[in-house]
Amino acid sequence: MGGYAVVLGVAAITTYLLGFLVRRVAVRVGAVVLPDERRVHALPTPTAGGVAMFGALLLAMFVASQLPQFRPVFEGSSEPLGIVLAAGVIFVVGLVDDVREVSAPAKLAGQVLAGSVLSFLGVTMLYFRVPFVDIVSISPDLAPLLTVLWVAAIANAVNLVDGLDGLAAGVVAIAAAAFFVYADRLFKAGLLGGDNLGPLVAVIACGVCLGFLPHNFHPARMFMGDAGAMLLGLLMASSTMVVGGRTADQFSGQTYFFFAPMFIPLFVLGVPILDTAFAIVRRSVRRASLAAPDKEHLHHRLMRLGHGHRRSVVILWAWTAILSGLVLFPTFTNEGNAVIPFAAAGLVVALYTLFHPGVRQRGETEAEARALQDEMEEAAGEAGVPLADVVPMDERRRGAGAS
Repeated sequence: MGGYAVVLGVAAITTYLLGFLVRRVAVRVGAVVLPDERRVHALPTPTAGGVAMFGALLLAMFVASQLPQFRPVFEGSSEPLGIVLAAGVIFVVGLVDDVREVSAPAKLAGQVLAGSVLSFLGVTMLYFRVPFVDIVSISPDLAPLLTVLWVAAIANAVNLVDGLDGLAAGVVAIAAAAFFVYADRLFKAGLLGGDNLGPLVAVIACGVCLGFLPHNFHPARMFMGDAGAMLLGLLMASSTMVVGGRTADQFSGQTYFFFAPMFIPLFVLGVPILDTAFAIVRRSVRRASLAAPDKEHLHHRLMRLGHGHRRSVVILWAWTAILSGLVLFPTFTNEGNAVIPFAAAGLVVALYTLFHPGVRQRGETEAEARALQDEMEEAAGEAGVPLADVVPMDERRRGAGAS
């Protein structure tokens, strides 16, 4: 673990220190996000935090290449170069969008190009286990397409969930840490080679997020922007492909025999993936563009329930941790009741989400507002005047006192 700890520290510290410089430069060049009706922040905030993340990625990869522990990962392999080049492509596309908005097709083209670079340099999946069926060996003709689709899906999922201060960084940090632990368990079970790049990329993604959180937790002093969100998505897509897509053996089958390596990311990244799936269904039903922004994401719904900014973020962090624990714990035990603690934790979070005092207070306030609206409509109907001419009794009393 020594080498991974060094790389984690380098990624976190570099991101944190570069964040101060990026904030100053972003203000000077005008890379600032202004408040509007779609966003939840109240003050102009510097963006392009992805610059600090990308710089940290480059330094962390360089440091890892100099450590004897990771020599098998870098020697004779084009995969580290593929990660760096693909990250550069998706970072540039996101940065351009942060400074001057680009169209959704242009961003998708950048994601396709990044996925193609990964595939060309060997960062792709080789196997896919279908639960209850068998292992599917992916043909060389199909692998590039699956790589591109996976990169685009995860990059957009992380980008969509980046709607509240600290949400995307925290979710990815938890997911990356969980996936690293899973990869380590595969390695210790003899199912993952020491030359696999996936655990290293997961550690870098986790470190980058930890270093960025002090700048981004509410109230945020800087946003990661599309450059940072899509970069994190690419790192998680790359890590999951070269770990889950290279493991032909079933693992953790003692308790949950249906587990397969490529299904693990669907759980550890469950919050952004679920949010993306809901967004696709919601916009398809409305016949709106899939790229059309709205305020119906999971974090927006939590805030409308009455949870504050920070509490909404912590709730979604908790769900990410519970889902990650649900798929990790069985790798440490053969006990059939391993799901019970996480089911209980999920029930606690669900009850807290739905019945927190802030939610009840919000419901009471909305009920009072509806009752007042009904009273005004009834008074307007009896008087035969427009609703706008009806003034509630409390306002009439205040007006009389003022006069």
